[in-house]
Amino acid sequence: MYDDLIGLDAGTEELFTDPDPDKAREFFHHKNRGLVNKVTTIEQAVSVHIKDGDYIAVGGFGHVRIPTALLYEIVRQKKRNLGMAGHTSIYDSDLLATAGCIDRCDISYVIGYEIRGLSASARRAFQSKEIRKTDWSNGALAWRFAAAAAGLSFVPSRHMLGTDTFKRSAAKTVTCPFTGKKFAALPALYPDVAIIHVHNADTFGNCQITEGILVSDAYLARAGKKVIVSCERLVPHEEIRANPQATTIPYWCVDAVVEVPYGSHPGNMPGEYWFDEDYFKMYLDAVKTEEGAQKVFNDYIYNVKGFGEYLEKIGGVKKMRDLRAIEKLIYMNKC
Repeated sequence: MYDDLIGLDAGTEELFTDPDPDKAREFFHHKNRGLVNKVTTIEQAVSVHIKDGDYIAVGGFGHVRIPTALLYEIVRQKKRNLGMAGHTSIYDSDLLATAGCIDRCDISYVIGYEIRGLSASARRAFQSKEIRKTDWSNGALAWRFAAAAAGLSFVPSRHMLGTDTFKRSAAKTVTCPFTGKKFAALPALYPDVAIIHVHNADTFGNCQITEGILVSDAYLARAGKKVIVSCERLVPHEEIRANPQATTIPYWCVDAVVEVPYGSHPGNMPGEYWFDEDYFKMYLDAVKTEEGAQKVFNDYIYNVKGFGEYLEKIGGVKKMRDLRAIEKLIYMNKC
């Protein structure tokens, strides 16, 4: 009866990344695992480590702990023909799709701003034929990162079987050698570059996510061939060593570290600052038209010198203090 629900033996859409673990292992074999200083600038991190045509994956969850400063720099440098893992991806997928940076996307959750509505500019981009799309569930993309982190080519699952999501995916079915039952084979996802925002990092790239949801970031950091980390604070290596259980991402995963206070704005950084709802409202109103989208990108990304100038434009220290006060109040109420 269960097998009758499975239907297709394989999804009908495109697999954008190579799941071969030995090819990934060969890349990782040449990666520098020394305790070396990896601190750099936003501009250098993006220009050196992200090339046109790369497949990227973004850490965080929805609008929580997103690496906004790095995303703005990708847009500012006009990277093109990027692939993207649209895993719990909202503002990040919106920015890259609207700016024309991506031409293919593994989609589980994109462009929906929850109670704020949908992004008209991202909808225009994804409904065009300029972005090739393959569907997955949130869980499927998470498990694809987990498979890559484990050095596998796929993981078996009953997930998505018998659904239209499976049909529009690039998954296949596999027969269990122990039971003869059929499972979905979810291919490992090894991104060329992962970009992640964290609370604390040392100069070597040891990272702590001290508050909020981790989502798949620990797997993502181990799956990514290159990893760029932005952090709220650079902390001494001794502080990391004094609390080793708090290290979510170890140094040997990381290629570049950038200190960017408030680097997740307008998103929420748990324990640090709340969502900037004023900015999101302004943005979503602006991008209803192509002219409005171009203006907001010009005003806040293209025609600013960097993330510091962007923060000044959105209200500077006063705005961030206000958002910090809201976050602290909400955190206290949770406790």
